Amino acid sequence: MTHQYRIDYAVKEDLPAIVDIYNSTISGRKVTADLEPVTVESRIRWFEEHSSDFRPLWVMHSDDGMVAWMSFQSFYGRPAYNGTAEISIYVNEKYRGTGAGSILIEKAIEESPRLKVSNLVGFVFGHNEPSLKLLKKYGFDQWGLLPGVAELDGIKRDLVIVGRSV
Repeated sequence: MTHQYRIDYAVKEDLPAIVDIYNSTISGRKVTADLEPVTVESRIRWFEEHSSDFRPLWVMHSDDGMVAWMSFQSFYGRPAYNGTAEISIYVNEKYRGTGAGSILIEKAIEESPRLKVSNLVGFVFGHNEPSLKLLKKYGFDQWGLLPGVAELDGIKRDLVIVGRSV
């Protein structure tokens, strides 16, 4: 990545840009199962579920704004699964393909011991080849497949569960 960037914990003032980046992925039907844009208000509870010492939400900024964001979320919501976290990465359209996703995956792997996370998982549509390729590059393997569980514009789509131990 040729741009200067910094990665910080998200603050509430970042939420509009986080939502903008998220919403920019909806129409492509490759990244999220949401079919309509979400609002900042609808994401406040989700935002508040993150914490720097357990399930962080990081934002990557350059001089001209937010480049990307990454969240850790609890997997399955029960205490026995606390050592496993789901990661989600969303990259601003103008920074896709610049290495921002790689930088954030490296950050996730690096921070996992501090967060007491021993497994990272991701839920990726089977037709989202760029994301699957990126995760594979960092040692994520297919841990599961849910065939045809999503329907996007009348097309059944698979959900691939990828994971890696850290």
